[in-house]
This record gives sequence, structure tokens and C-alpha cells, in this order.
Amino acid sequence: MEEENAAELKIGDEFLKAKCLMNCEVSLILEHRLAQLQQIADDPKNNPVSQVFDKSLQYVKRFSRYKNPDAVRQVRETLSNYQLTEFELCVLGNLCTETVDEAIAMVPTLKTKGRRMHDDDDAIQNMLRGLALIKKFS
Repeated sequence: MEEENAAELKIGDEFLKAKCLMNCEVSLILEHRLAQLQQIADDPKNNPVSQVFDKSLQYVKRFSRYKNPDAVRQVRETLSNYQLTEFELCVLGNLCTETVDEAIAMVPTLKTKGRRMHDDDDAIQNMLRGLALIKKFS
């Protein structure tokens, strides 16, 4: 059995095939669910969610770099244009790296042989510029 290593994108087939969500996407989903639960609660003063739900929501809200739904959609669309795996997309979307070196340090597989961005720092830089614009105008 091969040892898992996220730096080499050896994270197991189940994770490579799974749909990953960025913190900002999870935040939107949990906020929507909270609103639904509050609408159906008998007593508005009564907290309709568990402590785990509440702590999860607080965590993803704290670490979400993009707050509005349009920005969240644009981030996923922008990153999807670069043939990233779901894992890579979510890491970059969550961390909001600003430089090519930071992006490669956080996601070393961006420079893996056979990948579209291999030896193409300009492609990585363009991707990061797109994310920075979304963040700036959201």
C-alpha cells in the first residue's frame, strides 16, 4: 500500500474522485441551513442547532476568504479553468496565496511533470491575479 502524501497528490482514490468544497462554500451551505432551521423552530429564542453545527459554521466563516455567493462562484469558475484537481482547487481557494512561490509551496503538484502548468509560472500568476481581482471587488 502506497503511503499518502498530499504534496504529491497521493491522497487516496476516494479523495481524488470526491467533490471538495472550499470553506466559503461550506459557509454558504451552513448559513442557508441555519436560516431554514430558524424558520421552522417553534421558539425563536431556542437555538435550533447543535454545538457541532455552530462551531463548524463559526470556523468556516472565520476562514472564508470570500463572503458573497457571486464571489464564491467566481472563485470556483476561475480555478476550474486551470485543470486543477478538486483538492488543489480547494487548497488554493482557501489559502488565497498571493505569489507563484507561495502557491507552489502550498500545492507542489502545480509543478508536476505532465501538468498543464508545469514550468509555466505565468499560468499560475494569471490564476492568482484572477483570484486577487475577485477578492478585491467582492
